[in-house]
Amino acid sequence: MSDVLLLLPDFLLIVCGFVVCRHTSLDRGVWEAVERLVYYLLFPVLLFNSIVRSPLEFQTTLPLAAAGLGIVGMGIVSAYALRRLPGVDPQLHASGAQVAFRFNSYVALALADKLAGPAGVTWTALLVALAVPLCNFGAVYPLARHGGHGFWREIVRNPLIVATVGGLVANLLGLRLADPLASAAQRIGQAALPLGLMAVGAGLQLGGLRAGPGLAAGLLGIRHVGLPVVALALVHLLGVPAAQQPVVVAFAAMPTASSAYVLAARMGGNGSYVAGLVTVSTLLGMASIPLWLAALRWAQG
Repeated sequence: MSDVLLLLPDFLLIVCGFVVCRHTSLDRGVWEAVERLVYYLLFPVLLFNSIVRSPLEFQTTLPLAAAGLGIVGMGIVSAYALRRLPGVDPQLHASGAQVAFRFNSYVALALADKLAGPAGVTWTALLVALAVPLCNFGAVYPLARHGGHGFWREIVRNPLIVATVGGLVANLLGLRLADPLASAAQRIGQAALPLGLMAVGAGLQLGGLRAGPGLAAGLLGIRHVGLPVVALALVHLLGVPAAQQPVVVAFAAMPTASSAYVLAARMGGNGSYVAGLVTVSTLLGMASIPLWLAALRWAQG
């Protein structure tokens, strides 16, 4: 129940954004500016600061890292494979494929503390640092190809990738932000989650998923069923320590990233379709995370 309650505020923020956009003077014009602010400043600062603050000891967490990369890699391969199914709309697939393998890093970090304390936060920070560049490569490629954008130009210009790579480099070099700057960065990053989720709600059209319900079912099935099953297999095959296994399984069962909608909207994809996917994924995450953690405990005996 505590895991369910952890995700409930995210969904309520999406509902709040929807209500504010539809029933107040803060209409789409306002929220389009908010989307740009989140995408180009708030989320990049959040990612950079989260990675820089947590020391990463790669030599002691290789099985954990391999499991995380394996989960994301399987998600990308599975999501791309859906494009080959008959009747799949290319624009909807390009927009929504990212939902199958991206994850809400803020929820992941918050839940990790409950599962394994400070060590769990450090392990999840490592997963975030490794997975975010791969996730963003996987998300940008179909959107860039479908929209006629240059892939490498979009990668180099993608603020989320730049922030993550910069955070990794700074962490590996042992660099840290000075206290006043670190405090300012933390406060900027804290604004990313609520505004990002409200922007998702503001862009939501309840009928958005009707454009491709079959594709939506496939993408959400990968996100909330396929990847947790892969995680349960990998933690045993790779010998992930028992204390780290709940972190890996929770990581695999996370709701998708709220910034998926922002990326799709900024790159000319179908934003309303992705907003619907993000909303449903958040709901499914509230149920799937406790269920998959219970499945792990059962598998551990």
